[in-house]
Amino acid sequence: MDWKEVTIYTTTAGIGPVEALLEEHGVEGYVLEDAADFEEFLKDTEIYWDYVDEDLVREKRAQETCLKIYLPDSGEGAKQYAGIRASLESLKARDEAHAWGRLCTETALTRQEDWEWGWKQYFKPFPVGGSFLIKPSWERVDDAQGRRILEIDPASSFGTGSHDTTQLCMAALERYVRPGDALLDMGTGSGILAIAAAMLGADVRTVVDIDENCLKTARENAEKNHVSIGRGLCGDALRDAGLAEEIGAGYRIIVANIVADVIIGMAPMFAGKLAAGGVLICSGILNERASEVAAALEQTGFVILSREESKDWSAFAAKK
Repeated sequence: MDWKEVTIYTTTAGIGPVEALLEEHGVEGYVLEDAADFEEFLKDTEIYWDYVDEDLVREKRAQETCLKIYLPDSGEGAKQYAGIRASLESLKARDEAHAWGRLCTETALTRQEDWEWGWKQYFKPFPVGGSFLIKPSWERVDDAQGRRILEIDPASSFGTGSHDTTQLCMAALERYVRPGDALLDMGTGSGILAIAAAMLGADVRTVVDIDENCLKTARENAEKNHVSIGRGLCGDALRDAGLAEEIGAGYRIIVANIVADVIIGMAPMFAGKLAAGGVLICSGILNERASEVAAALEQTGFVILSREESKDWSAFAAKK
């Protein structure tokens, strides 16, 4: 069955009335794109960004709040859509203050295969570093050519393995991880780095992320690869002293694929959590910020072991 995507344009104030209208027509699920969320997102997560694309900011700020629903592309779906449009016209007539926006719709046809697969068709197996082959669960590999197969489904989390920063970190893990090394993964995302470390023989004890969904995805991915990634802790260790303490210390390896400002801010914490002679592997660092990160690490007492870079990104390995 194919589906009709219906986009209803409104405002933040109009979300509640439109939700109630949809519920009256038997629509319980929808995708909400609230224009106000983008401003809140920028404000609340400012520390985690090295830069924000100004074109993207302008584009997002120009977007209207909308709700997207999916109706079957059938006679019954057409009838349901007609009823929703009629109710929107009634709602618009009640909105004397014009607070609920345009309350109009746009439609597009979504094919069943697009609905189910979407971006998945572009995620194919590929080699990373000297020993890994990354693959999604829906792809088959007949000949891994001696590489370790790491199966990853990112869901909504960062980390398919295709980004330069992930690959730089995986190459560093291959270089520095020894069997039995106690490891901490800060900003685990899909769990790909913790899983790679475990496959290399590390004793992954703790993974941390600010998003609970990431921890769930990481756990599921670890199970697919038959490895343990220890306990998952959710929160912001820069701002939560209790979480920072709960993470513990004595790690032989810390891997942190985040951003420059957070790495700089966490440098003293990393030093305190590494065992003597331990190694910090960090990336998510734009090349133009690399010197700042190196200086912060050295001021904290780290010795830079290596700096690897791609076209835009850098990764460091530093010893305590």
